Amino acid sequence: MRAAVMHGAGDVRIETVPDPVIQHPTDAVIRVIVGCICGSDLWPYASMESSETGRRMGHEFVGVVEETGADVTGVAVGDVVIVPFVSSDGTCDFCREGLQTSCRHGAHWGGDGDGGQGERVRVPQADGTLVVVPAGFDEALLPSLLALSDVMSTGYHAAVTGGVAPGTTVTVIGDGAVGLSAVLSATLLGAEQIILMGHHQARTDLGREFGATDVVTERGDAGVARVRELTGGDGTRVVLEAVGLRPALETAFAVVRDGGVISRVGAPQYSEVPFGFGDFMHNVTLTGGVAPARAYIPTLLPLVLDGTIEPGRVFDRTVDLDGVPEGYRAMAAREALKVLVRP
Repeated sequence: MRAAVMHGAGDVRIETVPDPVIQHPTDAVIRVIVGCICGSDLWPYASMESSETGRRMGHEFVGVVEETGADVTGVAVGDVVIVPFVSSDGTCDFCREGLQTSCRHGAHWGGDGDGGQGERVRVPQADGTLVVVPAGFDEALLPSLLALSDVMSTGYHAAVTGGVAPGTTVTVIGDGAVGLSAVLSATLLGAEQIILMGHHQARTDLGREFGATDVVTERGDAGVARVRELTGGDGTRVVLEAVGLRPALETAFAVVRDGGVISRVGAPQYSEVPFGFGDFMHNVTLTGGVAPARAYIPTLLPLVLDGTIEPGRVFDRTVDLDGVPEGYRAMAAREALKVLVRP
């Protein structure tokens, strides 16, 4: 079969790799219908050291079950399934708590294992990992179903852990796919005011359609001043940080209201949190983290199926497998928001 393999910074190749096979009775093998390139994939694309063997890529995908292990009972051959970005057994104490990303028997996609930017994937712990899409769904919904595997669930995690509720004021930092999903999630949870901080007009325009009441294009001190102006000087009760860079987190601390909450879901590219005595005096809560998508998909799936939300609108370019290297280049150059892959 064919799959995307990253061999170093800027070096993504489509190669022939071994077909996946059942290795354990809890496995399933699926054929990928749609996958995508994630913003987090751009970090190794920018910095990975050269490797002869390379690493498989892709952790967001929807597929059709082609084979199941002897112990799999929750999915069947022919089922269309959403695959969260971390596998989980569904039975350990962390999974029962809704924290499948900490599953005691979980695994990540890519690297030495299978990746979603390819034709087929072996899914470990299939019963705990896969979410079956009801038969007869409209295939036009595939991009939105795919969004549930990561970005929409991550945006929703930010809003939930941040305590967004009816009447809440919210700032979303970042106009990437996760930030836009956070806007949509804040809207879904009833936020009264949603300020989106971003400067790419096509993206912020989509953010307005997702429910942003205000857009702040300024950065740094000017951006902070504008958010304060829009909130009567107080800042917002909740800040959803969807970038992962230190300046974004510093902005979050600068625009959060006293007693407020910062939920950070941008994959952090820094080692120290800029939390000092001044922030301590403002009683700010810091939360968020990696999203347990498997916990949220059952809640979000019906909203996609009935048309309440359309998170798949974050995909603004579609490529086949041969187009994946160009998809990486386009996302890294900010020419594409998020690239959908049809193997």
